[in-house]
Amino acid sequence: MGGKVTVVGAGFYGSTTALRLAEYDVFDTVVLTDILEGKPEGLALDMNQSRSIEGFETKIIGATTTPEGAGYEATAHSDVVIITAGLPRKPGMSRMDLIGVNAGIVRGVAENIAKHSPNAVIIVVSNPLDEMTSLAQIATGFPKNRVMGQAGMLDTARFTNFVAEKLAVKVGVVKTLTLGSHGETMVPVPSRCTVNGRALSELLSQSQIDELVDRTRNGGAEVVALLKTGSAYYAPSAAAARMAKAVIEGSGEVMPVCAWVDGEYGISGVYLGVEAKIGRNGVEKVVESALTQSELAALKGAAEAVRAKQADVQTL
Repeated sequence: MGGKVTVVGAGFYGSTTALRLAEYDVFDTVVLTDILEGKPEGLALDMNQSRSIEGFETKIIGATTTPEGAGYEATAHSDVVIITAGLPRKPGMSRMDLIGVNAGIVRGVAENIAKHSPNAVIIVVSNPLDEMTSLAQIATGFPKNRVMGQAGMLDTARFTNFVAEKLAVKVGVVKTLTLGSHGETMVPVPSRCTVNGRALSELLSQSQIDELVDRTRNGGAEVVALLKTGSAYYAPSAAAARMAKAVIEGSGEVMPVCAWVDGEYGISGVYLGVEAKIGRNGVEKVVESALTQSELAALKGAAEAVRAKQADVQTL
């Protein structure tokens, strides 16, 4: 397969993502960076020593970087870059509470990435997700299809897990979908949710579905509250890694991601959670699916909420 992927930020999220990407064995190189001196190098050394046990050849390289841009040479010519840099949430914090500090971090990272990997596809996972995805596109100046955010994959996975547990069925027989923003204006799409091909509405009451939707919407906060320090990273890293794999393989897989929407669903000029076909150029195409009137109204509401906040990030 070949190719190079960089993960920016060697916290729990970034390091777990880097290991998942390496274990796929579809990249030649995974580069892990951080501003904490020695941390990415140490993690890379440890991961490389697992290669013979797990049976993969992908080489992991650690690189300490500075906000000024030193160390980014190691990331040069990356095909895909996943940006996890930024502060995680603390209990009681909303994703939006992170916007000021994380905007500065993400802008700096995006500028350095654009300098060294001008043809990369960027996957943003820093919070608040929709706003940071928009900011990364502005900072890199990349075509909008080459910058996307990881949100829907994770929200859908959470929703699927909750449905499977509620009905005591295998996760493999459950299909769910969430659109909209990553946060308060997340739009679950019950009309597209099935269990063994049967509509979710046939198996659960509306109040039960609402309860699962609410739990999904607050999925990250639930984990944060239990952990006390840090935030979720196993499911989020799985989601980001799968997106990067779809890019390098040019798979054309349709995934729910945060993508630039320009006319689809009657919505224009905003980064929003939608289904998209993922390939070597990032978002190959936004895929519109049939929504009920209430689902479409909720999606349009989410678009306006996100649009207002995305306008603010340009000045951050």
